[in-house]
Amino acid sequence: MTSLLWLIPVLPLLGFVINGLGRNTLSKGAVGLIGSGVVLASFVLSVCFFFELSSSVEKQFTVNFFDWISVGDLKIPLSFLYDPLSAIMLLIITGIGFLIHIYSTAYMHEDAGFGKFFAYLNLFIFFMLILVLGSNYIVMFIGWEGVGLCSYLLIGFWFTNSSYASAAKKAFVMNRIGDLGFLLGVFLMFQVFGSLEFAKVFPQAANMVPGNNTMAIIGLLLFIGACGKSAQLPLFTWLPDAMAGPTPVSALIHAATMVTAGIYMIARSSVVFDLAPITQNIIAIVGAATALIAALIALTQTDIKKVLAYSTVSQLGYMFLGLGVGAYTGSFFHVLTHAFFKALLFLGAGAVIHSLHHEQDMRHMGGLKAKLKTTFATMMIGTIAIAGIPPFSGFFSKDEILAHAYQHSPVLWGIGVLTAFLTAFYMFRMMFLTFYGKFRGSHHTEEHIHESPKAMTIPLVVLAVLAAIGGLLNIPHAFGGNEWLAHWLTGAKVTQNHLELNHTTEFTLMGVSVLAAVVAILLAYSKYVKKGEVPVADEAPRTALEKLSYHKFYLDEIYDTIIRKPLDAFSTFFYKIIDNKVIDGLVNGLGWTASEGSKSLRLLQSGNVGYYIMMMVIGIVALLLYTYLSIA
Repeated sequence: MTSLLWLIPVLPLLGFVINGLGRNTLSKGAVGLIGSGVVLASFVLSVCFFFELSSSVEKQFTVNFFDWISVGDLKIPLSFLYDPLSAIMLLIITGIGFLIHIYSTAYMHEDAGFGKFFAYLNLFIFFMLILVLGSNYIVMFIGWEGVGLCSYLLIGFWFTNSSYASAAKKAFVMNRIGDLGFLLGVFLMFQVFGSLEFAKVFPQAANMVPGNNTMAIIGLLLFIGACGKSAQLPLFTWLPDAMAGPTPVSALIHAATMVTAGIYMIARSSVVFDLAPITQNIIAIVGAATALIAALIALTQTDIKKVLAYSTVSQLGYMFLGLGVGAYTGSFFHVLTHAFFKALLFLGAGAVIHSLHHEQDMRHMGGLKAKLKTTFATMMIGTIAIAGIPPFSGFFSKDEILAHAYQHSPVLWGIGVLTAFLTAFYMFRMMFLTFYGKFRGSHHTEEHIHESPKAMTIPLVVLAVLAAIGGLLNIPHAFGGNEWLAHWLTGAKVTQNHLELNHTTEFTLMGVSVLAAVVAILLAYSKYVKKGEVPVADEAPRTALEKLSYHKFYLDEIYDTIIRKPLDAFSTFFYKIIDNKVIDGLVNGLGWTASEGSKSLRLLQSGNVGYYIMMMVIGIVALLLYTYLSIA
């Protein structure tokens, strides 16, 4: 059956071709059926491969298709690696991708670009599958660049809106910055190991001594790539702006798949990163800082999708914190649970926006609990999960990261707990402002509020179930579990750094994080339900801290001042001085010289025969004189 592995990515590519070419001729029903059907087929194949792998003795296999690049010592085959890590990623991408495709058939039904939208979604799924199946860094990079391209296309899907088009360009440019770091890291890796195949690089790396400066540089360059794709400081500002895309895009790309590519890449390369403890410390610090700053920004946002966007950035920071302290399994576990509850929350937010005729401001919501019962119930499950309340999925994955952080550094653990407190507060703030109290929108909108169609609510229910029970995949020993996911990932050579804490300490740490979340929920309930407070208008006065949070710590303005404006001034100087005056001046000057010189020489052609004879005599005399002087 291994020979059929190529079908998993090719089926979505086929859907892209059919829907792309037939976008103006196929009916919307046919487009939705094709777009969703190919992803469902890939999911079924992924499930079959998963069970085949779980029953096999050899927990990985490589499928070589052909030699792609062969230049000197550089040998790059186009080949796929299927092992426990890629197996889980395939299930996430195709399973949640299928649910989002089904949701999109209803959410995007009235959009004129329905066929094009599904073509882009299918293309994104194809590139994401290439990214996680590649057996070397070059094939991975092809998928890496492909999802960046699709992200640009989907964020700017409604490109007639100039701000949406700018958001797409911003995402594209900031991802290119990270991608350059990734590519430089790959070049240096080839110089050190002589190969870019995982099967050749990782065994060599395992024999090296930790602390090597070259490995630290390779790790840092790869981490820069991960910062761009997975939205970490200082390259995270593109992701909140990416909410300009349709809500299913937010769920698919910016919650469940693309933004987790950086975590996947580092987990895949855990052997390499273990050789660079300095780089690991940098990853942990950047992750903790990103988690905290994004959570602080989310506290005051009023756009429901922006709250979820900054929540995504914060949760990604958690994952990087885990990677930095060696909790590779814990971070990947959080990738899995985050895919469940964050995709659920984005799709739930889309259902709310759909019912309110595209209203996204929570100040104009409220009282929706009775009218959107399914949406409310499923989003509440997702909110409880992300808040880390047991026994929902987010509790197990988040606390595994926090336990490893405590073992590594109590300071990092403290930042993680504070972030958990803020997460619970702003997520329940979102729920209370959206679903509790009285409706604050117009009377006309209130009369037309309705639950979404089944094509949108059924994916919500499925994701809610997964968000509730997903933690069972890696129940820790402290609760009598066998940590199934950790054992599963050993087959992918992912480093397993086991906890050295006793159960009493583990339970204490869990208790502190849960208590912090509960206190935050009670504070949010008191503020937004009991007191009925509503965020102030945009132009209303705010405290200094509220201003910092609401204006996102002015990071975009800072980048604009210290990076964009100097670069614009620099480019303007080169355009006006170097380009216009020097380069164009030189080219135009040569043209002017030739033109004016030819005008002067033209005067020599007078048509007077006597003049020509005189010039001939002068020439002959000059040649004779030159010859005489040369002989003398």
